[in-house]
Amino acid sequence: MRDKNVVFLTQAAMIAAIYVVLTYVFAPFSFGEIQVRIAEALTILPVFTPAAVPGLFAGCLIGNILGGAILPDIIFGSIATLTGAFFTWKLKDKNPLLAPVPPVLANTVIVPFVLRFGYGVPLPIPFMMITVGTGEILSCGILGMILYAALKKYRGNIFRAAA
Repeated sequence: MRDKNVVFLTQAAMIAAIYVVLTYVFAPFSFGEIQVRIAEALTILPVFTPAAVPGLFAGCLIGNILGGAILPDIIFGSIATLTGAFFTWKLKDKNPLLAPVPPVLANTVIVPFVLRFGYGVPLPIPFMMITVGTGEILSCGILGMILYAALKKYRGNIFRAAA
């Protein structure tokens, strides 16, 4: 039991670290009303391990802090990633093609309100839903599914101990 907890925490920490690095390295694309946060491709990982749920939340939280986000963005942007990751994990035994849908929807709904009321972006919320949603489709839908395809053949070897 103790080894399983260590593996879970280690996986969560590694996922968080990768999320932070990707957010920081690709910062010019990771923030704003038109964004493609490359790190959001990792939201496919709850299909493989439940450790990804807290890992993605922590990674987004830390990435937003290091990226200079304001407090509402740090809180609600991280909650959007947590919500998306949790529901991706709940869908893990369903059709894997549905796995990117929860993070796309969560961010499409939450982030435009943060942009409008947190940052004062004057664009209409429906327009920002389109821009943020498009970025999420690119990062979660396309890059996330590429990551899924690359990892699925190793599913039993890499993620076995924490699942």
